[in-house]
Amino acid sequence: MMVKIKKLDYFGRGVSRDKEKVLFVEGSLPEEVVDIEIIKENKKFNEGKVVKVIEASPMRIESPCPYSKECGGCCLLHADSTLEDEYKVSKVKELIERVAGLDRNLVGDILTLKKLHYRNKAVFHVKNRRLGFYKEKSNDIVEIDSCRLIREEINQLIPVFKDLVKNEKNDIEEIMVRVGNNNTKDKVMVSIKGEVRDLEKLKELVDVLILNNRKVTEESQLLINIGPNRYYVSDKSFFQVNDTVVIKLYDEVLNFCKSHSIGKVLDLYCGTGTIGIYIADVVGEVLGIDSASSSIKNAKENKKLNQKNNVRFICSKVEDYIDRVKGNYDLVIVDPPRAGLDNKTISHLLKIKSKNIIYISCDPSTMARDLKKLSVDYEVSGIKLFNMFPKTYHCESIAVLERK
Repeated sequence: MMVKIKKLDYFGRGVSRDKEKVLFVEGSLPEEVVDIEIIKENKKFNEGKVVKVIEASPMRIESPCPYSKECGGCCLLHADSTLEDEYKVSKVKELIERVAGLDRNLVGDILTLKKLHYRNKAVFHVKNRRLGFYKEKSNDIVEIDSCRLIREEINQLIPVFKDLVKNEKNDIEEIMVRVGNNNTKDKVMVSIKGEVRDLEKLKELVDVLILNNRKVTEESQLLINIGPNRYYVSDKSFFQVNDTVVIKLYDEVLNFCKSHSIGKVLDLYCGTGTIGIYIADVVGEVLGIDSASSSIKNAKENKKLNQKNNVRFICSKVEDYIDRVKGNYDLVIVDPPRAGLDNKTISHLLKIKSKNIIYISCDPSTMARDLKKLSVDYEVSGIKLFNMFPKTYHCESIAVLERK
């Protein structure tokens, strides 16, 4: 079946039509004519995949990954970076206009730095002694030898992991790898779920080794630098996967604080305390809240490590603690998970009446929804985009809100 692709949808799939139905086509680009195979039929739309490209887009490039058609983790690996940047900016503009009801020109350009081998963390799954990533929308394993998105230090460990997995004495379910960044030798953390008989070879190759939540090596955490600050990160703590872009993102928050004489800051979904500590020298005080006990443990250690005495952290779900927040805040920073803010949190943000809100988002659709709700009392002065996840459809955004 031959179709022409009109545009990309929010998930990086090509959009066309099949008679009365919308057609979503994986692996296609705008203006291409492609021969496709229907892989799933629904009442209002069908899903297809490219069998052959008949007329290729000038923005199509050869995918450097042999697994990209199966894995689905890097759905824009076949797209030129210029097209990727334009697509992400256009997507956020459309969401801001359609969902939030705001002027699309509030959305600026996107910052893209390293395009490949940027991820400092990977999670490998194991099934039937095969190690790799889950196939998109499936629990089937795509067995890999390397990945173009993860750091080379992680790729170099894949043969060792495969040997462990194929050893019949072992029964491994999952392997998580994270690479540190301490401006000297980048250290490596590995956390394994399952049964492993012999870890001696792996102990020689990594700095932090954890088996079923128990540390095997003397060290149990990584030390990662962001700008002038250092942060302890455990295997369970959230930390941004792109070392180079995260500095630019945090500098954006820092520069805002410098230019607005910020006193009290409320930092919601604070993780390991990275942002609060990053801005601590230019604000009065910071209160950080996060529900993950491992992250708050790291945050308190990071406060001492960086000697930031004007920062404190509380372990709680934001929605459970938000109505106990008292006092006047000049700035509220929110960096929620993909689901965005819940209604209770939004309601109390409106009651707190801070001068400004900085909304950091990894999902522009939920950000747009929340900005609409916050627009009762706030105006969005600008939105900047950061390509934290190149070659995927994901995009990081920062929206600055000012109280009316």
